[in-house]
Amino acid sequence: MTYPLKFRQHVLAIKEQEKLTYAQTAERFVVGMASLMRWANRIEPCMTRNKPATKIDREVLTQDVATYPDAYQFERAQRLGVSARGIGDALKRLGLTCKKNAAASQSQGTSQRGFPDKAPKL
Repeated sequence: MTYPLKFRQHVLAIKEQEKLTYAQTAERFVVGMASLMRWANRIEPCMTRNKPATKIDREVLTQDVATYPDAYQFERAQRLGVSARGIGDALKRLGLTCKKNAAASQSQGTSQRGFPDKAPKL
């Protein structure tokens, strides 16, 4: 959660005025102690990342999805040499869902348990 700058300043000012410890301040304002310590070092919220977005090449991932449309994320991760979580995030950035071939699963006309999709009307 990102707290507004004014709130951060207010919390640290109260901590100094009342000579509270980090633990007391955290309990009073229902904020994590790590957050308070981070604010003491740098009050402004960090709005940018300090690292590149990803090491997964979008073109390579798009080609992999086209070549292996029904592959699991961990299989794609092994082929591309990255983590499965990274694949999931990259697929989200590309706007691709994690679902398998939706047309094939709909054409079967039954749910996973083998019951018809719609119950007959009585």
